[in-house]
Amino acid sequence: MAGRLGVGAGGRFGAGLMAAEPRVPHGRRSRTRERPPAPWREDGRPPTAAELRAYGRGRLIDSRLTPNTISMTGLALNVLAAVLVTQRLFFLAGLAFIIGSLMDTLDGRYSRMSGKGTMFGAFLDSTLDRMEEGLVLAAVAAYFASQGDEAAVAAVVLAVLFSLMVSYTRARAEALGVECKVGLATRPVRVTVLSIGLVFAKGAGLGDFELLAASVYVLAALALFTTGQRIWHVRQALAVKETPAP
Repeated sequence: MAGRLGVGAGGRFGAGLMAAEPRVPHGRRSRTRERPPAPWREDGRPPTAAELRAYGRGRLIDSRLTPNTISMTGLALNVLAAVLVTQRLFFLAGLAFIIGSLMDTLDGRYSRMSGKGTMFGAFLDSTLDRMEEGLVLAAVAAYFASQGDEAAVAAVVLAVLFSLMVSYTRARAEALGVECKVGLATRPVRVTVLSIGLVFAKGAGLGDFELLAASVYVLAALALFTTGQRIWHVRQALAVKETPAP
């Protein structure tokens, strides 16, 4: 009887395993991404740079890293930069701001390379970009306010306002069917200008410089000029589209 029970249990157990095992239809490839071969060669020769890049890219894609994780890391670094500005640690704030801003460029690239991007991820990326820029500039404005530099505070306000307008004019133009990437103060340019101001701020430790206020003035002027550029560009483009055919 025990033998019959064992065979019956074993039969049911085996059947359960067979039922639980997923079947792949004949002739259909698995959707699992093939992992690239290891970068070393059987003949002992060192791998080429292209092989190393392909191997690293494949391992990165196979990992659990997502574009949203990179975006949130960039946000955390920009929050850290804002806190460091309030503590007058301008050089460290500049480094955190630079690395955090690089994360904002890497998330889009990784999204396209890995195929892990989503529509919400693209929305989150654009939203966090605006938040990060505003957070760091708000901390800079608080610093100038503590120094009694009202002109610099006003320049920061204008820089924030027209930096947002640079992004808004592009989004609104594209909603109307007009590509709008013209202008001087694109995000990489704005990041570069503010990074220079932070790294070479007074007391940052890199020589006797005081470029934070100057960078804010330049940033405000460039953002204002770029907003005007994009408004003019959209006006011209829409005038051509709305002109009736002869």
